[in-house]
Amino acid sequence: MASMIVLSATAVPDHLRGALSRWLLEVTPELYIGTVSARVREELWASVTACADDGTAVLAYPSDNEQGFELRTAGTQRRRPADFDGLTLIAFRRESKEDANLV
Repeated sequence: MASMIVLSATAVPDHLRGALSRWLLEVTPELYIGTVSARVREELWASVTACADDGTAVLAYPSDNEQGFELRTAGTQRRRPADFDGLTLIAFRRESKEDANLV
């Protein structure tokens, strides 16, 4: 059964953005929304994780749990989903002093 997904892909190659736009609508730059089957969702996510390089991606899709959705992330990001007694919360990775000096 098809379900709605939301995918945010930041700083990914143009060919990946083109591939995503074949299946999903790019409603704002780097934010994709669409209704696809679980198989298509898994194939799209496999493409994203294989091509993300230095970029980041987040996928949200419906699931049969308390929150009604699940999250997946790819790439190096400061925020990461963390399971807390069955609820998905967002944990922040601390910036190292070296990272702070680069900004």
